[in-house]
Amino acid sequence: MCFSASASFTAGAVLLGVGTLTLRSALATRQRCALPFAAIPLLFAIQQLIEGVIWLTFAVEVTRLNAVMTHVYSFFSHVLWPVYVPVAVLMMEPVAWRRRALTAFVAAGAAVGAYLLYVLVAFPVVSKPTGQHIEYDSPHFFAAVTMTLYLFSTALSPLLSTHRMVGVFGVLALLSFGAAYAFYTTWFISVWCFFAALLSAVVYLHFRVREPGRYRSTDSSLSAHRSQEA
Repeated sequence: MCFSASASFTAGAVLLGVGTLTLRSALATRQRCALPFAAIPLLFAIQQLIEGVIWLTFAVEVTRLNAVMTHVYSFFSHVLWPVYVPVAVLMMEPVAWRRRALTAFVAAGAAVGAYLLYVLVAFPVVSKPTGQHIEYDSPHFFAAVTMTLYLFSTALSPLLSTHRMVGVFGVLALLSFGAAYAFYTTWFISVWCFFAALLSAVVYLHFRVREPGRYRSTDSSLSAHRSQEA
């Protein structure tokens, strides 16, 4: 996590367990379109474990490994999430007008993800320990626009979901975004990713509070909506 290697590895291990249970619950619903959303805790687990390795590279001064892990971590934080989250929400949404609205969020996420990928390639990111946090130092051109699109795609897109717990995930992600930016501005990337990782436990609750039968009815509803549109 943002505070120490042990915290990052602990969070990663916990999220591996949560992610495994979440995928098992999602598979039990027999709803394939929900699997990308169910994989969010596992992806966050990988990201937290990567940051744990970054912490270790500071202690032993492994420069090359630090650079590689820093860029892999930054790919998750900068590129993956703004694209992945709205796509995952869209794939499990049965209501036609909500799907159309979510398509705009997917486009926004793809745009900001592509731009940030270019930034990562053109201007390498440098990670350094400052106090009990990791600071990821990289240029942020058009910062206000980039942050707005990033926030729309990652935190606001779940609010459009028909599913209650998906909306809760979006609300908590938005609140944690504000808290991380207000109190940990310098280490914002690391801190917000950590809080968002913990909030991914809400993803597990989404699958646990629903019965398989309700998922099948959702699939039927989705098929009916698509048939009407065709």
